[in-house]
Amino acid sequence: MTYKDEITMGNTQLAQDPKTRFIGYGLLKGRAMGTLSGVPENQIVEMPVAENLLLGVAIGMSLTGLKPVVFIERMDFLMNCMDALVNHLDKIKDISQDEFNPKVIIRCIVGNTKKPLYTGATHVQDFSEALRKMVNIPVYQLTDPGMAKVTYSVVPERAKSAIIVEYKDLM
Repeated sequence: MTYKDEITMGNTQLAQDPKTRFIGYGLLKGRAMGTLSGVPENQIVEMPVAENLLLGVAIGMSLTGLKPVVFIERMDFLMNCMDALVNHLDKIKDISQDEFNPKVIIRCIVGNTKKPLYTGATHVQDFSEALRKMVNIPVYQLTDPGMAKVTYSVVPERAKSAIIVEYKDLM
């Protein structure tokens, strides 16, 4: 099975839970590069291009019992939602004295450098190590298909949020 097949299967498995919502922009049309092809349309929340808003909405949905999966098309754009990530999602359990514990999965893609249509230096950065230093949220780098399969089966069962880093060059 290919890397993309494993990621698609992982997202299809996440969608088996009716409380799961996939949040992002261009999801209804492009289905996150086809990786949401097995996800029912009623579980997709189409949003404007506003990454901080995407994560803020996901945090709110999580607090109501939904299980949001935020799709950030390029990891570089994750920098646009650092306030929601570092100051809210990562800290809300502590600042609420354990009253709230949102669980959000963030999928972000490191853009392609080897395939045609190279998207440029502002679309291919990998901030995984920096994120590990800034937040207490696990960062999973999917560097091969086997990792995708394991990660997408383990992450939903965890009590914490998670950041899943995918690599377009492997798709």
